[in-house]
Amino acid sequence: MRLFFAILFLFSFVSSFSQSKTDTAQVVVPNRSNSPEALSKPYVIMISTDGFRSDYAKKYSAGNLLRYSAGGVQAKAMLPSYPSITFPNHWSLITGLYPSHHGLVDNFFYDYKLQKNYAMNKAEIAEDGSWYGGTPLWALAEKQGMISASLQWVGSASDAGGMRPSYYYHYHEQFKPSEKVAKVIHWLKLPEDQRPHFISLYFPEVDGAGHHFGPEAKETETAVHLVDEAIGSLVEKVNALGLQNVNFIFVSDHGMIQVDGGNSLEIPEVLKDKNRFDYYNSQTLLRVYVKDPKAVRSVFKELKANKTEDYEVYLDKKLPKYLHFATRDDQYHRIGQILLIPKAPKIFLEKGQKTSSGKHGYDPKLVPEMKATFMAWGPAFNQSLVIDEFENVNVYPLVAEILTLKIDQKIDGKLKILKPILKQKK
Repeated sequence: MRLFFAILFLFSFVSSFSQSKTDTAQVVVPNRSNSPEALSKPYVIMISTDGFRSDYAKKYSAGNLLRYSAGGVQAKAMLPSYPSITFPNHWSLITGLYPSHHGLVDNFFYDYKLQKNYAMNKAEIAEDGSWYGGTPLWALAEKQGMISASLQWVGSASDAGGMRPSYYYHYHEQFKPSEKVAKVIHWLKLPEDQRPHFISLYFPEVDGAGHHFGPEAKETETAVHLVDEAIGSLVEKVNALGLQNVNFIFVSDHGMIQVDGGNSLEIPEVLKDKNRFDYYNSQTLLRVYVKDPKAVRSVFKELKANKTEDYEVYLDKKLPKYLHFATRDDQYHRIGQILLIPKAPKIFLEKGQKTSSGKHGYDPKLVPEMKATFMAWGPAFNQSLVIDEFENVNVYPLVAEILTLKIDQKIDGKLKILKPILKQKK
């Protein structure tokens, strides 16, 4: 088990997060308190387990999650936004916006207007709120007089949306799941005026195991059980507090598939001319920026003519509408003009580059293994309800409705999609 957790630490998605010394201290924003109106509102604990594929709970017999969701709501699956990777989808869940609308189009990308790189594993960048569009749920709550807290959700240490959570931590991987449970319970034991009514919580272990060992591995099953035990402990300890109207929402950002790393796709030779192109390879998606706009169509035709059957080539403006990732959607102009999309389980791999056993990033409508998990239980939710697949941007208006928060800007999520899972208010 010690070796297992050491490997998870080394291979989880932000293991290289660049901080010279790990800062594990809680950050508390001073001089905040719940408004009189917020004191009577429900609680929502929103939990994300990175890489928790839609079938993992049943596949690996996650007893606590199966029991709680059976008494509440469980979706057949939840559809990640495209591309189905970590930072874009966590930010979609917490803002109700597609990646092309909130600006995090990848875990790593370049902004040609700012002439700067975004990198998820650099703290000074990942904690700079200017990169992030939209209003995250914690900022929405704080602006309306409700205390919030976050335990290492993507972007929660930044000032995105104008306000950080009242309680948060810089990202690191020193805390065990049991320690995170203890910190949530500590928040819920605070005096009423200081107690958060919206809490977001993040677990990376399942994603780390899925990447390094693959989704079918025993180590991934062990990671699922580890998180499931933490959820069981959390619910038990929350119930012991005797608080009224505590609601739990369990989500993931994407799924996982075993990739064909031994027979990877080569980057087309024409793209290696750095004077003409920049390309950004996340292995399950290759985004191309053509420096001469007049050459885009000719380059596209060349790439199309020489492609193999293992990937598709799209002009960005011709990408299928349901992906919300085309030119018409690209509000921050960060995507690129040409997209090369491998057919799962193929990936693009550059010479000398390594890959992991498991990957994600593909279109979840074409690759079912990309589908994520949604479960919810508590006084706000109907009981014993199974619902069809839905897009993850719809979680945002659901949480706002439970907490009676007014959404103050346009979002992509729609309350009508998930409102039927809520009990009718008397």
